[in-house]
Amino acid sequence: MSGRIVVLGGSGFLGSHLCDQLLARGDDVVCVDDFSTGRRANVAHLHDHAGFTLVEADISLGIPVEGSVSGVCNLASPASPPDYLALPLQTLAVGSEGTRHGLELAARHGTRFLMASTSEVYGDPDVHPQAESYWGNVNPVGPRSVYDEAKRFSEALTMAHHRTLGTDVAIARIFNTYGPRLRPDDGRVVSNFLLQAMRDEPLTVYGDGSQTRSLCYVEDEVRGLLALFDSNLTGPVNIGNPDEHTVIQLARTIIDLLGSSSTIEHLPLPTDDPTRRRPDITVARAELGWEPSTSLEDGLHRTAAYLAEDAGIADPHGVA
Repeated sequence: MSGRIVVLGGSGFLGSHLCDQLLARGDDVVCVDDFSTGRRANVAHLHDHAGFTLVEADISLGIPVEGSVSGVCNLASPASPPDYLALPLQTLAVGSEGTRHGLELAARHGTRFLMASTSEVYGDPDVHPQAESYWGNVNPVGPRSVYDEAKRFSEALTMAHHRTLGTDVAIARIFNTYGPRLRPDDGRVVSNFLLQAMRDEPLTVYGDGSQTRSLCYVEDEVRGLLALFDSNLTGPVNIGNPDEHTVIQLARTIIDLLGSSSTIEHLPLPTDDPTRRRPDITVARAELGWEPSTSLEDGLHRTAAYLAEDAGIADPHGVA
């Protein structure tokens, strides 16, 4: 049965793909975004879709959505380190007040609320891989805490709403995601490396590159989020790719994949940068029947093609 789903942060990288998939399966979508980090271009192709509505609003101040609502998906937040470090107070506000307004909207309509949380709640983990039962190792006063603690608070608020008011909720913990619609200036490792390799610039690796990341292609990620949204699980549930790579391995893979002449340049490691990141997706596999299926090479090729066009690179390496 189709519904009318409110997607908070719907013009962002991940949110816009979620809007696409909801519309493709027959739902109507109300996309709410203040465009602080989202892009109008991400949803421009949807403007003429009869089932799509765009509302420009800062959800930390309220959610001006009228009419029926059959689900709320909260993906509103700066998500890349350069963004949330540049917008610390806004990040904390959207994680707290924004989440509260989303929960209240869902509760008023007696419908399900999906909270898009993050692997950052695990901090710099001393348990590997990270299962949902792990409580994390987060520095609450470091520069990254504006994002980490905003998401941890949003999880606590979501569960308090569920326990106290009976709100139907689900919490997804999203691990590193990549794919088309990453901004060229996003500052995430995949977009940084791909653009540098296409331009034959040095790939900037922070520290010695031994820190690990687990990269999930955006189509797989959205498929997992929808599986959780459509289920009766509360979670939290890890939605990520357990295929783990060191950052230096990723850099070399991208150089080889694109046939680039780039070298690797090492820079100081940022404060509180997590050393390991790999999801345990036992719950997602068993309860949702979900796991990622896109190979890293295929996903990187698709992402490179998008970034080359978006950044206006006329003759990018390895992208044809």
